[in-house]
Amino acid sequence: MFARLLGHSKRPLSSLSEQEVLALAISSEEDDARIYLGYAQALKDQYPDSAKVFEDMAEVENTHKSMLIDMHRRRFGERIPLIRREHVAGFLGRRPDWLRKTLSLEAVRREAEAMESQAYNFYIEAARQTSDAGTRQLLGDLALAEQGHEDIARMLIGKHVTGEVRKTEDEAAHRQFLLTYVQPGLAGLMDGSVSTLAPIFAAAFATQDTWQTFLVGLSASVGAGISMGFTEAAHDDGKLSGRGSPLKRGLACGIMTTLGGLGHALPYLIPNFWTATIIAGAIVFIELWAIAFIQNKYMETPFLRAVLQVVLGGSLVLAAGVLIGNA
Repeated sequence: MFARLLGHSKRPLSSLSEQEVLALAISSEEDDARIYLGYAQALKDQYPDSAKVFEDMAEVENTHKSMLIDMHRRRFGERIPLIRREHVAGFLGRRPDWLRKTLSLEAVRREAEAMESQAYNFYIEAARQTSDAGTRQLLGDLALAEQGHEDIARMLIGKHVTGEVRKTEDEAAHRQFLLTYVQPGLAGLMDGSVSTLAPIFAAAFATQDTWQTFLVGLSASVGAGISMGFTEAAHDDGKLSGRGSPLKRGLACGIMTTLGGLGHALPYLIPNFWTATIIAGAIVFIELWAIAFIQNKYMETPFLRAVLQVVLGGSLVLAAGVLIGNA
């Protein structure tokens, strides 16, 4: 058990025979082909042109796997040893399907490029570490094959994803990012920043006790975050609206709501009341202007309207809290 935790159950590359290295290359090509098909399946509804790229790349990987199997058959016979990446120390890992499904289109493209580039670098490094001439030649050939895969990937992207298609897909991915993360996160930040102003500053001026004020701010922020997160997640499953995973939206909304309230609650950890209050007020000013900026930049809200909605509204809520606390 401890050997597994420490990675001692994995064999070093230097201990593999030429047959095992060839078997490892075969299994790696097969895994990568299945990964590319997984990308194609995940992308085909929203990005059919990019999905076609990954289908073709999977076909290329399967072609190379067939060539490697033929080489193994000629040199070592029909039985291919069972050896995979996870059996070899330092070999490149790959994400499981459930993690790859969460990647954005651009992240999928980057990971595909990294897969080929990393495989090439691995084979080059492995060739340097072995003294057997035959093994060095074999690893060098595999490295050249992986380098060829990168060229093929670029060619396929140029074939299926033209400049106009890529622009359209990038715009769709950006819109999805806005709907899934920015919009619910911004709503949460606005609610957390504005709705907690009155209770926090009312408690501050009513008690002039920084610790009690901090506890009020903490409870208000966390409570609002939980409420907003659950509301966002339960409000829309994203299937008809296209807003994406309710879990992602709920987390974005809930976390940003909590952070919005904590921003001006944390200064009340400072024991001196007026020092804490002045710092909290400065943070509120920064928060409100930051929200107006985000609205203008990502949601295309005219800046003056964003200022009136957020800064003026937040200032009124802050003033209400101060007045109530002094009553």
